[in-house]
Amino acid sequence: MKVLAVNGSARKNGNTAILINTLLAELEAEGIGTEQVQLAGKDLHGCLACYTCFETKDRRCIQKKDLVNELIEKMLDADGIVLGSPTYFANVTTNMKSLIDRAGMTSIANGRMFARKVGAAVVAARRGGAIHTFDSLNHFFFINEMIVPGSIYWNMGFGREIGEVNSDEEGLRTMSALGKHMAWLLKKIHA
Repeated sequence: MKVLAVNGSARKNGNTAILINTLLAELEAEGIGTEQVQLAGKDLHGCLACYTCFETKDRRCIQKKDLVNELIEKMLDADGIVLGSPTYFANVTTNMKSLIDRAGMTSIANGRMFARKVGAAVVAARRGGAIHTFDSLNHFFFINEMIVPGSIYWNMGFGREIGEVNSDEEGLRTMSALGKHMAWLLKKIHA
């Protein structure tokens, strides 16, 4: 089994990565392979609403000048998908939004190709807006008929400066529990 984590933060190895790594450590402890892709420094383009994916049905977006199609392939190969984003003006980052829109449209055009994969949202926030960011990530999972495990609290951690989230003990416990629940669910599905 394998879980792909996509970190939508503009800061490489920042608070979102710390939270994701806490979750991934639990999966790895259960023998589940993991990969984290960080979108920092990348330029993903938004959906053009061209609906070409509904015509071609080739599991790809027509746009080929960024790494969205590569990410779609990785998502297809994974049993579980973690989407992580810091909170930018009470929502996901623009790169994460581009991925959600284009991968989501491509999935729907191809019979909801992510259906029954396990999905988990991870959110970093300085202070507010985290619930809306959490909801935005979960909407991707739900419209794609994915299975979403819970945790001991909403999947978020708080901190502004890089590493500050390490002081959020409850946030780290939430990520750890989420990783354990995700591992349990993946093992049940693939038993």
